[in-house]
Amino acid sequence: MVLAAIGAGLLIGLSLGALGGGGSILTVPALVYLLGQSAHQATATSLLVVGTAALAGAASHARAGRVRLREGAIFGVLGIAGSYAGSRASTAVPADLLLAGFGALMLAVAVLMIARRRAAPARLPGPEAAAASGLAVKTAAAGTPQPATVTALGTLPRTAQLATAQRPGPGRHPVLVAAAATGVGLITGFFGVGGGFVIVPALVLVLGFDMPVAAATSLVVIAIDSAAALTARFAHGGLALNWAVTAIFATAAIAGTLAGGRLAGRVSSQRLSTAFTVLVIGVAVYTLARSLPTLA
Repeated sequence: MVLAAIGAGLLIGLSLGALGGGGSILTVPALVYLLGQSAHQATATSLLVVGTAALAGAASHARAGRVRLREGAIFGVLGIAGSYAGSRASTAVPADLLLAGFGALMLAVAVLMIARRRAAPARLPGPEAAAASGLAVKTAAAGTPQPATVTALGTLPRTAQLATAQRPGPGRHPVLVAAAATGVGLITGFFGVGGGFVIVPALVLVLGFDMPVAAATSLVVIAIDSAAALTARFAHGGLALNWAVTAIFATAAIAGTLAGGRLAGRVSSQRLSTAFTVLVIGVAVYTLARSLPTLA
């Protein structure tokens, strides 16, 4: 069990650090099927593991100057109500139904990632993608054509890149920001995931962040929403953790997150995204195969 906790924690931390979102979606299935936790215990443990790893990753990115702390904190605070409501709702849902919903969520994330990669034909390795993204922002004012933005989660279309380059300041769409933050909080509280697969696109398309900043800032939001959801579960007696396993898992996840942050700039974003998508689909199919027959 110790080896399984270390291995799963490292893998999830690597995904979280390299992708800036999406990696935490593997935490609950790992806790249920590798470490034998119940669905409700796993979602609570996941909140602590993912929140801690995200906080460590955010600190690392902040030292590199990639975190917009003020905007991330505001987005996270706006999602607290959703986190609270999601946590309360999760404890009332049968375990197999919760796992089936989790499997469906993973498939939705995989489809979203595939759709983003197909949005534009051009894909570049990590460093070249960062250079292209910087060039696109610099040439926006001159009105020159811009390449698509390539991310570890997929590729944003050129129209989205144009929109984000021309909308640098946050706060122009307060209703959209509040709605996105609340939705992220609901997902975090209910399923025990970070919701980075929603946060990163929201920060790019709604607040106008570039991808490195959005990926780094999303970790701040994940940490805040996870803390809010954990507080809600603790207040209502829904926080039953195996502290030894949680500590091992969280430590491994933190180490993986720090390593993943360094990996993101050295490995092709296409390869990272493809490998992660295949893994998510496989885990989703397994989760649904285990939970749906019981529901039926």
